[in-house]
Order: sequence, then C-alpha cells, then structure tokens
Amino acid sequence: MTSHIVPLAASHFTPLHAVLDAVAREKRFLAMTQAPPAEETMVFFRQILEDDRPHFVALLDGAVVGWCDVLPVFGQARAHIGVLGIGLLPSARHRGLGRQLMASAIEKAWLQGLTRIELTVRADNPNARALYERLGFEHEGLQRNGFRVDGEYIDGHAMALLRYAG
Repeated sequence: MTSHIVPLAASHFTPLHAVLDAVAREKRFLAMTQAPPAEETMVFFRQILEDDRPHFVALLDGAVVGWCDVLPVFGQARAHIGVLGIGLLPSARHRGLGRQLMASAIEKAWLQGLTRIELTVRADNPNARALYERLGFEHEGLQRNGFRVDGEYIDGHAMALLRYAG
C-alpha cells in the first residue's frame, strides 16, 4: 500500500467527512460521537483552507484514511496556541501515519508562529498518549470525568508541546 501525507484540499472534503464520522462513531477517540452534518463540516473545511490552517490528510492508495490539524483557540491573549486534533480509520492505524500527520501539522503550526500546541487524550487511550509523548508532548494535568460516553465517565489527560519564541 502506498501512503502519502498531503495538505487538505477541497477534493478531500467529502471523504474526510466520512472518515471523521467513522472515527467519531467508535466513541473511543474524539470528543464527538458522530460528525456534524455534512454541510456544516464543509463550511468548516472551507474556512480551514481560506485561513491556511495546518491541516493534513493521510492517503492510502489514494483514499483518505485520516487527518491531523492544529486549530486556533479563542482570544487574542491565546493567539499563540493551537489545539491538535487527529484521527485515523482502524485499517490505517499502526502504520506510522499518525506520527507523519502530526509532524506535518506541527511543523506548519510552528512556521505560522504558534508557540504552544495543546491536546486532550482519553485515559483509556494509552497508544495515543505514548505517541504524543514520543513527539515531545508533556502531561500537564488530569481532567477527571473529562469525557462522558454512553453514561460512562472517562478521565482525560491535558498535554502540550511548547516551542518558545526566540
């Protein structure tokens, strides 16, 4: 199988929405348990392109199988911060694509002047936490009952990667 990490393009919108929905419906990795409506998601994707935000997709044999983005947080005093989001279809996991996606998104975030990237990972996702740690993210705190899925509470770990302005 041939894999590629490429910047988000309009041609990825529809398949990426399907990937987002599939990962969300696993109810194990994302804050959402299903993707927003397609029209809403397309507006979101178009805004990412318009604003030139760090957003990359993983392709396996030409098919979209995952994404990683670093999106801004609210407020002028926090304009130096981005929040990392990532997801891969089950068939695309454990192939190094997550690391490649994150490296691309992080590099572009640094080039755009961000100096802090945050994320939250569920406590029941040790594989993702280990990946984040390998890429330099540090644990900053425990978010007790940070997620609730089907009535079950799950803790979250707040993590961040810093790049100090020189």
